[in-house]
Amino acid sequence: MSTPVLSGGSSFYSGFTRLCKGLAVVLLGGHIVVQLFPSAISYLALIPARTIPFGWNLITAGYIEQSVYGVVASTVGLLFIGKLLEPVWGSREFLKFIFVVNFLTSVCVFVTAIALYYITTQENYLYMPVSGFHGVLSGFLVGIKQIIPDQELPLLKIKAKWLPSLTLLLSIAVSLFTLESATYLPTIIFGTYMSWIYLRYWQRKLETKLKGDPSDDFAFSTFFPEFLRPVIDPIASIFHRMLCGRTEASAEAQGHTLGGAPLPGSDPIEASRRRERGARALEERLASERLATAKSGEEAVKDATENV
Repeated sequence: MSTPVLSGGSSFYSGFTRLCKGLAVVLLGGHIVVQLFPSAISYLALIPARTIPFGWNLITAGYIEQSVYGVVASTVGLLFIGKLLEPVWGSREFLKFIFVVNFLTSVCVFVTAIALYYITTQENYLYMPVSGFHGVLSGFLVGIKQIIPDQELPLLKIKAKWLPSLTLLLSIAVSLFTLESATYLPTIIFGTYMSWIYLRYWQRKLETKLKGDPSDDFAFSTFFPEFLRPVIDPIASIFHRMLCGRTEASAEAQGHTLGGAPLPGSDPIEASRRRERGARALEERLASERLATAKSGEEAVKDATENV
């Protein structure tokens, strides 16, 4: 399907949703707070040694950017990617996705830091403040991979489905030349993986009563080059059975039906249709934005002519 959802034009710089604008204010406000009161980092960022009893930092850490570059990148990514995803998911589901992915990413980073401390006995893993919205941003890229996988990016000339993989690859490559990779690399890795887990198995669609996205086009192995998939698939199937093995066993016992209808989440064809509806919704949104821009331009020309 050819859609202009990632094309340029004046609509590319407008149409930001109210929710994304509000979250951008939260990111900017968090950055200002830690700049004015540096000691706030100890309470708001994820510091594994202080997570108990300060358990709230598992939630607040994702919304605290410690650098100007971080807050700019996170704000821009939130506004531009959010206006693609929120119309498809809905504001409530979009906010739920952010909260769940941010929290689970922080939990995984916390567990990883504790494990690295016991393995290496280096205390910096326990006291290094980790924060930033980049875990959720990497999750947004997984959302783009799901709804418009074959859309080609206008500048990079690559398909959108490779965005998460390329981001991970670039982050790993950069980490080889920096000493602070522990402050961002685990967050990006777990943000990508937790968002895939959420979209693959947990996300609910009220309009179709489906749960997750069981299609082959969104399998874990699709994050890797095709020649590696025969190796990845057997490993991924172990975790697949752990996450939804009981559900599938129950579905097989009932013939994958319940009262003659497919069980929620058991129909990959419906999942493909859902992605098509998402791409169509984005297409209609951009068409309306272009129409509104054209009308405003015509009105401006008309007013200028009348003034002359």
